[in-house]
Amino acid sequence: MCNDIMSTVAGCQSDSMAATLKDFQRSTIHGEKYPGIFHQANGTVEGVLYLQLPAEAILRLDQFEGEQYSREDVQVITPQGPCRTMAYIIKPQYRHLLTGEPWSFEEFLVTGKTEFIKYYQGFKKI
Repeated sequence: MCNDIMSTVAGCQSDSMAATLKDFQRSTIHGEKYPGIFHQANGTVEGVLYLQLPAEAILRLDQFEGEQYSREDVQVITPQGPCRTMAYIIKPQYRHLLTGEPWSFEEFLVTGKTEFIKYYQGFKKI
């Protein structure tokens, strides 16, 4: 998993579990290694739900994600059932940055994670 990035960004360790976000889609962003999630009827995003993050961690995540994203209340499906949580969704005014190509977590781990950690400016904000 990518819990090492999450713990760096959040400033703490967190338990996590698999989660599915319905009616959203995830796409690569032009020239970047990270994705954008956006509302899409009948779409599905497989991801990770981080549990019991303290308020300070959420503030750090807000800074890290930056102005291109808004934190939104969403429902995900977990192995234990539905759960309300929040997700960072790309704002409509930035959707033009999306390529329309699906973003793969597995591919990110193999080809993009090292470069992302080295160059992403969000790390400087936290």
